[in-house]
Amino acid sequence: MERTTVGFFEGEYRRYKSLGEGAFNQLDAAQFSDETAGGNSIATLVWHVSGNLESRFTDFLTSDGEKPWRDRESEFASRAASVAETREKWDRGWGVLLNTLESLTDPDLTRTVTIRGIPHRVDEALLRSLAHTSYHVGQIVHIAKALKGDAWEYLSIPPGGSAAYNANPTSEKGSDHARRLGS
Repeated sequence: MERTTVGFFEGEYRRYKSLGEGAFNQLDAAQFSDETAGGNSIATLVWHVSGNLESRFTDFLTSDGEKPWRDRESEFASRAASVAETREKWDRGWGVLLNTLESLTDPDLTRTVTIRGIPHRVDEALLRSLAHTSYHVGQIVHIAKALKGDAWEYLSIPPGGSAAYNANPTSEKGSDHARRLGS
């Protein structure tokens, strides 16, 4: 299978989606709304990431990425959200993103989209979004790890695990990654 640039973006987004979900899977219901570990709760960060993805990737190629219906300020409100509500919100934002990525082709990467009226090449907009999303997923993982303490199960290379990882460096990306690279 030939590796595409759009496919690379999709793979990286899916990797961060999986990291966030790996953190969720270690939490109890109350921990999703806990604000003691760093200001924003995980639920708040999920609302923000999802709101951003929905706004940016709804009608991605044809309308401004900051939609008039988005209420960014409310995304940061303290909230007591159930696990089901939080996961539904997470899935909604990621669904919009992944559906859009499925529709893109590599030639689309040189097209222009706007975000808050500022033009960006599609590849630049994807890099900007990927960086923003990974930043907040990192916050989610950090907060979850703080909440779990010694019970935390590492989502990447655990302390003392570098040699094992180096012996199989594509394990976190799965066998499909090596196949896409032609290995």
